[in-house]
Amino acid sequence: MGDFVESLIAELWKIELEVGVLLTLPQMEAGDCAFPRESSEPSHRGSVSSSGLRAQDVLIYIVGDSAVHLCVEGVSCVTVQELGRSIRETLHIPDSTQDAFAFWLCSPLLELQLKPKHQPYKLCRQWQDLLYRFTEASEDDISQDEPCLQYKRNVFFPRAKELQIEDEGVLRLLYEEAKDNVLGGRYPCDPEHWLRLGALSCALDLEPGMDTQKAASAIREKKLCSFLPAHVVGTGGGLFSSLRGKGGRQAELEQNLLEEYHAVCESATSNSETDPIYFLRQYLSTCHTLPYYGCAFFSGEVDKPPQGILQRGGRKAVSVGISLEGVYVIDVKEKHVLLGLRFCELSWDHSYPDGEDDSHILWLEFDGEEAGTPVNKLLKIYSKQAELMNGLIEFCVELRAIGDTSATGTSGDLSPSQQPAGLASTASRIKGGQRGKLRRQSSVVCSRVQSLSTISYVDDGKEIKRLKPTRAASFFSRQPPPPPAYSAVQVAESLEQG
Repeated sequence: MGDFVESLIAELWKIELEVGVLLTLPQMEAGDCAFPRESSEPSHRGSVSSSGLRAQDVLIYIVGDSAVHLCVEGVSCVTVQELGRSIRETLHIPDSTQDAFAFWLCSPLLELQLKPKHQPYKLCRQWQDLLYRFTEASEDDISQDEPCLQYKRNVFFPRAKELQIEDEGVLRLLYEEAKDNVLGGRYPCDPEHWLRLGALSCALDLEPGMDTQKAASAIREKKLCSFLPAHVVGTGGGLFSSLRGKGGRQAELEQNLLEEYHAVCESATSNSETDPIYFLRQYLSTCHTLPYYGCAFFSGEVDKPPQGILQRGGRKAVSVGISLEGVYVIDVKEKHVLLGLRFCELSWDHSYPDGEDDSHILWLEFDGEEAGTPVNKLLKIYSKQAELMNGLIEFCVELRAIGDTSATGTSGDLSPSQQPAGLASTASRIKGGQRGKLRRQSSVVCSRVQSLSTISYVDDGKEIKRLKPTRAASFFSRQPPPPPAYSAVQVAESLEQG
């Protein structure tokens, strides 16, 4: 049943691409954005060269800072779909796996997945307007920011289809992107995960079966940060790192990595698997245990709980990951999940700023508990990208709902036995049911609701009663009349499961 739903979602996404309905990027008409003036100086990083009908060079970046050079005619009006055919031919990507990748416009300030009918050059001309609309960057940063065109994993490509891929080149592209996200801390990992992933990288980037001395020498030459996350290795240096015994820490990490590398190689040998495809699949399947694998990521802030006598909380920077599976709020500094919710476990809304000093807010509502009382909890995510997040969540929920209906052959509610794991229809969410117990562990993928400042309330059938002294009245005023009784979200799986 699960494979059928995933396959159907992929087909629905393909149809959605053909009709050109914008998803991660809201529709912008020609008159909405003024084109920036042509620069008199050539770009040193531009992915799309100046306009014109003659054949011109276009750089399309892939993960790892390498780029594909294409010679394109009419670059000012070429579409993503046309570029896709060219890059697939250049990279020898089979047609059967063309849905695995998509084009993205990326810079340090903003990342947007494009659709086949988008014209990258025109969007690059609108880039500053997009930054003003979707980021809090300063005018100086916006004026200096320049996007590059990247070919990366498609957010809507089902995980289940990844491990069915047989082409080594495609698997390696997916591996390089996953590895980059792991090393950069975008995918927080527990020690057992980043150690195994590092060992698999050793087997792929060096070679499997090296003796301990050669493997240790190769790891030192490439440096530990090529295999383990930067925040784990502690690449910052300085006096403080020395006082903590950085050298001893790195020696311990190196020894653990070598031991795991030999264990990975021995396991492959015992299974008569020495082909790189085996290690690539092992790496991706390990990444699949991380619930936020394959997400599109957005930047934002959340309130900190009040601390100290003065009750000052402030805000903390977060990264919000959204995929076909759910929504994950990740602490940018601490590299762990603050809140992880599958779509069956949440309700959401997007509110526009009421005043000049107000923010766009993405509201996440989920079940919680206060002193043994079941409550609804609200989390406010402040972000100019809330509009993008809201649209992506809505689209993912619609895809899942359509997939459920088609898979079961019904147009009504699904019984618990019919529902795929971790998935429930909107109707079943409203009707409620017994809420499952959530497991709490020290894992980085587990929610840390206690470290969030949330709004808690209950519905006693007459009015909404707050359990906290403050309330965002503007949010409740936008909602339809509350239901007659409290409804708990049905949990099919624990939050930490992906």
